[in-house]
Amino acid sequence: MKVIFMGTPDYAQKILERLMSVESIEIVSVYTQPDKPVGRKKLLTPPPVKVTAQENGIAVYQPNRLRDEEVVAELLKQECDFIVVAAYGQILPLAILNHAPCINLHASILPQYRGASPIQQTLLNGDKLTGVTAMLMEEGLDTGDILKISTLEVSDDEMVASLFEKLTDIACDLTVDVLENFSSFTPQKQDDSKATHCKKITKADGEVTFNDAQELYNKYRAFTPWPGIYLSSGLKLKEMKLLENASTNIAGKILEITKKSITVGCEQGSLEILRVQAPSKKEVDILSYINGKRLSIEDSLS
Repeated sequence: MKVIFMGTPDYAQKILERLMSVESIEIVSVYTQPDKPVGRKKLLTPPPVKVTAQENGIAVYQPNRLRDEEVVAELLKQECDFIVVAAYGQILPLAILNHAPCINLHASILPQYRGASPIQQTLLNGDKLTGVTAMLMEEGLDTGDILKISTLEVSDDEMVASLFEKLTDIACDLTVDVLENFSSFTPQKQDDSKATHCKKITKADGEVTFNDAQELYNKYRAFTPWPGIYLSSGLKLKEMKLLENASTNIAGKILEITKKSITVGCEQGSLEILRVQAPSKKEVDILSYINGKRLSIEDSLS
């Protein structure tokens, strides 16, 4: 079968690699976002999907706007059986949606967490179950009919990087399954009354306070390594553990100091802090930091 693939980040790259490994699947072309400047030196860097496609001699298209008439016309010239979309970053116009069945792999149990950051939102909400949904795309954002959902249990200390890897593996298997057995699936409409949405993550989302230990720990799980979590002072909290979420404390107060960590109180609950990074400084263990600041029990880390 012939497939046009649309995707941009690592998540999509892994799915593309899996599709390329299946003998019955031919990748006709790849659509991905334009190269972007990365890092302090703003080096123009290709998205992961582009790198994989070019290494394997697959035609790559990087339109700024997929909706432009000339872009749509070029795609419609390409014969395909399916269009597979995974974290592409652009809305598909109706003409492309009508060109072939468009299958999207979304990293949530739809209609939960439609939008840009479903994996982070799963952790922010402390969910115990997540998954990947294969759906037929329509003009709305993540609103199409569901073909199949594969689920995954989420541990209490799951971090975004490890959850990302697990969901990517599921998405790879699910994509191949749906393509090879497409005719056997009966699309199911989503219940829009149960829909929730999640936004694109920004740097500002990483600022935290010592109000609720569970909430802060969930942000740590969701936002490490990017955008990271930090206090209003700019101090980045690089490594921590949730101790409990029942006690009542003064927010940011140092409750205990051990050989490798400190216990910090929240208005509700407490956390073990192991490593931090002050503004414009290197990451250090927490004891080095508090010794340098001459902080002790009863002092505030805030």
